[in-house]
Amino acid sequence: MTESPYLVGLALVEQEGTRLMPISGRSLSRSNSGEELAEGIASKISLELLTRLLERSENGAIRRVNNKQSILLVKISIESMQNVLPNLKSKWIKEGETELFISKLKEECEALWSLSFTRYEGIKFLSIS
Repeated sequence: MTESPYLVGLALVEQEGTRLMPISGRSLSRSNSGEELAEGIASKISLELLTRLLERSENGAIRRVNNKQSILLVKISIESMQNVLPNLKSKWIKEGETELFISKLKEECEALWSLSFTRYEGIKFLSIS
């Protein structure tokens, strides 16, 4: 891949019986290639995504669909982000096959993490292999 990858945050959630997948992301420099996580950028993306979810909760209760793997960060090429991710998102929203979605996402990305919070430790980014 010659272009800089993107770091994309996405949430697998449901609101009032409807599946949603809010997405947020940023371009990464080529020096942030491979499976290491640019935690500063990841934190900003996560904060933006979670703020959007909080704001959206004013329209009804939001629940995670995939437990601890509901808030994801993906390092992905611009090509896959533009051509593959929209199709995966649409299919997941329509069908709700989360394991298939994550499996296909892994095929398209350089790296994949889930976001979790541990009391007294804070936010953790856990690699999904």
